Amino acid sequence: MAIAATAEAKPAARSAVERTMRLGDGTALFYRFWPALKPSNKALVLFHRGHEHSGRFQSVVEALGLEDVNVFAWDARGHGRSPGERGYADSFAVLVKDVDCFVRFILREHDVPVENMIVLGYSVAGVLVSAWVHDYAPPVRAMVLVTPAFRVKLYIPLAIPILRLWRILRGKAFVKSYVKPRMLTHDPAMAEAYARDELISRNIAVNILLDMHDASTRLLAAAAAIRIPTLLLAAGSDLVVKLSWERRFFDRLASEVKQMETYEGFYHAILHERERHRPIARIRKFVGEAFDGQLDSPSRWTVEPSQHAGNVFDRLSRPLPLFSPQRLYYAGAKIFLKTLGRLSTGIRMGWRSGFDSGESLDYVYRNRPAGITPLGGLIDRIYLNGPGWTAIRQREINLKALLDRAIESVSATERPVRVVDIASGPGRYLLETLRKWSNLDISAHLRDRDPGGLEAARRLAAELTLTNVTINQGDAFDEQAVAAIRPRPNVAVVSGLYELFSDNEMVSASLSGLAKTVQDDGYLIYTNQPRHPQLAFIARVLVNRDGEPWVMRCRSQAEIDQLVRAVGFEKIAMEIDEQGIFTVTLAQKTTRS
Repeated sequence: MAIAATAEAKPAARSAVERTMRLGDGTALFYRFWPALKPSNKALVLFHRGHEHSGRFQSVVEALGLEDVNVFAWDARGHGRSPGERGYADSFAVLVKDVDCFVRFILREHDVPVENMIVLGYSVAGVLVSAWVHDYAPPVRAMVLVTPAFRVKLYIPLAIPILRLWRILRGKAFVKSYVKPRMLTHDPAMAEAYARDELISRNIAVNILLDMHDASTRLLAAAAAIRIPTLLLAAGSDLVVKLSWERRFFDRLASEVKQMETYEGFYHAILHERERHRPIARIRKFVGEAFDGQLDSPSRWTVEPSQHAGNVFDRLSRPLPLFSPQRLYYAGAKIFLKTLGRLSTGIRMGWRSGFDSGESLDYVYRNRPAGITPLGGLIDRIYLNGPGWTAIRQREINLKALLDRAIESVSATERPVRVVDIASGPGRYLLETLRKWSNLDISAHLRDRDPGGLEAARRLAAELTLTNVTINQGDAFDEQAVAAIRPRPNVAVVSGLYELFSDNEMVSASLSGLAKTVQDDGYLIYTNQPRHPQLAFIARVLVNRDGEPWVMRCRSQAEIDQLVRAVGFEKIAMEIDEQGIFTVTLAQKTTRS
């Protein structure tokens, strides 16, 4: 205990600067900033527990004593001094996006490179930070997870199904936390401070609780895609979250440098426990080693195909055993879709041209169910409401948003805007965007290997009375042909293509061709599919445009970002749907190209 007394008797003098930053939706988020005591471009970014706020980190910052590190901490929307209904956000994905906005704000306003940042997530924020690191693949230096809430102990049998039903019946609903201060810490003074803190809200929205539960399930399955140095600190007597889930997540991490320490007898709030000097000292040591370069692993910066994703692709590419129950199930599903399913216009189109074809995707984008007989219309509605197609439509929205951003950026330089999509299909999103920006000097080049998709593009261009469009056939994986595209574009798009092919060499050849043809400082917009909840069903039942089983290759965001970076593009923005199925990324060509 003498060590604890010494550590807390002489805290480093660190005063917080209080500021606000504006999120993408206009929300003015409150945050605290503890400047380094000496010039520094290093940062530790702290994310607080559920119900809490950034002020709770004051004693932690002082005890850490990182004098050469800038420290930042936000009040999440709906918490502390930030606006919003207490404990509420539209979704957990919105909060993950807020993390990305906050980090990019620090990069932009405080001139701290992302590579020089370490992020720390406490409890609920441990799940937030893990989701951000997985989904957005930021090149942060390291990650610290403190009692991450991958599974909350709800204590009530069937709590999750009950909450799901309540959400359906009530819409926006809240639950009050059962957690009392004495369940968080053995330190009476800390428990009293928690109880008296008027900025701590006891409510949490049901949708956030359920979304976090689902995100945690997804992250446990996808942990093998996370490769950054990670420290996980757990409480041995945690009454709030399940230690077993923390261990399972840690075991599945692919990080070459990963460390876990469990503090026996500690309650959940280990940074506010009686012997908090122990985990705080552990964090200090880890942060110091990370900034000194002792924890870095070269493989995190190399293009390395995900072994897990590769294994899944190989498994789905092989036929199931003849008398496998799964084979019988998928055979039955295929018979249904080839018979009654043909009453649905979308399913009938999928069997004719391939469920991954541009024509099929254009039909999904339009989202107007049709079919033979009312039954066919109902089947079509169910088909179009599938999770993958719902995410596809969100991908189109995100694609248009980043395309608008790229067009605005090029236009601001007073250059003509030249757009190319090397696998456009009918190209509805691009043609509609051209019409929207008709006041600019803008033109588009649509290419695809599918004549049917290109013919649909010509019809749509005529319907929209567009004359600034070139449409011709081309192979997106022919590096020389892509490199020879003229006029040279300053905005290039690859949407829904690379996730259909498993070979990274093919993808690299395509990207290399784009790097050669895109103008200096031009932009690349690319999509990715890190996961799909119906991957096996699609591979066993549906067919692609070549009439073969539609086996998709999921890549982690880190993997596709590394492929893009290897040819000379730097990622500057990203969007993702709430289910984490499809991402859309904007990158800019650098002088390295």
